Amino acid sequence: MIRNIIFDWSGTLVDDLPAVWEATNHVLTQAGRPEMSLAEFRAEFCLPFTRFYEKHTPDIPLPQLEAWFHARLRAVQSSVVALPHAQAFLEYCRQQRVRTFLLTAVADEHFVIQERATSLEGFLERSYTGVWDKRKKIHELLTDNQLTAEETLFIGDMEHDIETAKHGGVHSCAVLTGYNTLDQLRRAQPDLIVEHLGELREILAQSGRHWQPSARDFAAAHLPVVTVVALIFNAADQVLLVRTHKWSNLWGIPGGKVKWGEPATEALRRELQEETNLAVSDIEFVLVQDCIHSKEFYRAAHFVLLNYTCRCVGEPAVKLNDEAQEFRWVDRTAALSMAINLPTRILLEAILKPNAPRQPPLS
Repeated sequence: MIRNIIFDWSGTLVDDLPAVWEATNHVLTQAGRPEMSLAEFRAEFCLPFTRFYEKHTPDIPLPQLEAWFHARLRAVQSSVVALPHAQAFLEYCRQQRVRTFLLTAVADEHFVIQERATSLEGFLERSYTGVWDKRKKIHELLTDNQLTAEETLFIGDMEHDIETAKHGGVHSCAVLTGYNTLDQLRRAQPDLIVEHLGELREILAQSGRHWQPSARDFAAAHLPVVTVVALIFNAADQVLLVRTHKWSNLWGIPGGKVKWGEPATEALRRELQEETNLAVSDIEFVLVQDCIHSKEFYRAAHFVLLNYTCRCVGEPAVKLNDEAQEFRWVDRTAALSMAINLPTRILLEAILKPNAPRQPPLS
């Protein structure tokens, strides 16, 4: 049974990626190096972060790099927010009397400010901050607090977190809410990968906090999941694409699960409203797809995908929920040249065929 949880901070409980990215680009600029795009930064940044500096700024003394970084981070860390599901997960731990600890590279001065600003203060029994290499601290944490490794779970968003868990002999769970991509986390081979802490809370609650090897196949134990997805067209005849961590950061289309007793088109309207804030009309069915254990998806799953087209009602004022990280309106042909997931590609190719179902008419 899981009685103790060790959390990483950045990308696990809080979203500080924009702030750290900006502070790091400030360091690179001061060092006379080009700035990185967010995608480049996520691919390059690693822990211990001294490895990042050794690669990109080897000729600059570490104290100078740290001075530039922390000065800029102080100026921008007001952008740091608690991740969705973080507080609810910590409240669950408190209710279940699970002991909670923190092991993070974030400096104490920044952590204290961020903990208070995100309303996560008071949930953690003990915090270990400013730890450059967590592998060198994990055994001390376990010994200091008399934690049994078999009863302890480490949750983090980076390969280094998973390496630390293995070094300490504790269970490991990777979340997709932070710095590393799905491919990076898969390479680290954690016991479990979840989309966010809300999913992990559900798994722990349903298992009675018993950590079992089958936990990684949690979804596979269920029947196929019926889902509805749609290409949404705007008045300019462009389609809406969204990018999500759980689909390997590939572009796709919005949609979700059909609830018990819910007609498919009603489920589609509800899911599109929840995920994009858009109301739609002119819904037309195109095709059905089986999506079985796709390597693009973050876990084993069998989806029966009901594919539709529809049109946005009114102004296309997209407002994403926490399931997607980015959106674009693009020409349907141009969409095929983007990094899109396979089910989306199949749907786009289907509607572009000469005898494809007609597209929803302009209202």
